[in-house]
Amino acid sequence: MTDTTPPAPADTPEALVGQLVDLLDVEQIDVDLYRGLRKPGGVGRVFGGQVIAQALQSAQRSVDGKDAHSLHAYFMRPGDEDFPIIYRVVRDFDGGSFATRRVIAMQQGKPILNMAASFQRAEGGLHHQDVIPDVPMPEDLRDEQALRLAHIDEIPEKLRAFFLRARPIELRPVLPRSLTRPEPTEPVSHSWFRAAAPLPDDPALHRAVLSYASDMALLGTAMLPHGKSWLTDRMQTASLDHAVWLHEAFRADEWLLYTTDSPWSGHARGFNRGRIFTRDGRLVASTTQEGLMRMRDKP
Repeated sequence: MTDTTPPAPADTPEALVGQLVDLLDVEQIDVDLYRGLRKPGGVGRVFGGQVIAQALQSAQRSVDGKDAHSLHAYFMRPGDEDFPIIYRVVRDFDGGSFATRRVIAMQQGKPILNMAASFQRAEGGLHHQDVIPDVPMPEDLRDEQALRLAHIDEIPEKLRAFFLRARPIELRPVLPRSLTRPEPTEPVSHSWFRAAAPLPDDPALHRAVLSYASDMALLGTAMLPHGKSWLTDRMQTASLDHAVWLHEAFRADEWLLYTTDSPWSGHARGFNRGRIFTRDGRLVASTTQEGLMRMRDKP
């Protein structure tokens, strides 16, 4: 029997990224059936980006000669860090140019996520793209970890370990905002991100790491005009769905600019859009997400 006990958490960037690579290296346990390992040190609810990335990796393992260009996922139940996740792949279509897959993520016999992904054989075509926003380069910005450490006294003691945990994705916000004293602002945000250490050269892995990181900055954008954050008393948040379009080749261990905006919120939901650029201005991915954004009657 395979041991699914996660290894102890690492603390160096290289070790953290190595554990992320292992986390996304889903294990095939039967034809079109895969198992995703648990996150080292994970407690409580599974990070949604992990489920998306492992589901994408499962789908990518079932396709030859075509690259993933889009995925659309719906979250149904929160994942539990106490158990591995089983991914069942359904081969809906294999054509000359395109292929489609469905993936069902399961825990304890219940689905926690459904995802559809589309794959395309490489070809040329008419091209245009948005222009990258004019923002400072990552070298001119502070790492989010350093920013959080500078304000650790503002964070409830029971959340400090989670708040300061080392992560395999390095994030540098263009305009840092307080999580404990947020002020209403325009619903637009920009952050640079990359894997904290070099990744292997497998393009499928880089697509999975970008999909993993794409869940880190979207939902908070819809809270900006309301002066709220996930630390706001009585605020309940959760991802409801998530979509990624992969436009061009990229490396997830090189700086990428994630620019997000939120054109609407209401009915306890917030809608968010994202664009991901390389530092030389290529638009390599686009994202959307709707999330739960509910003010509860009690804390």
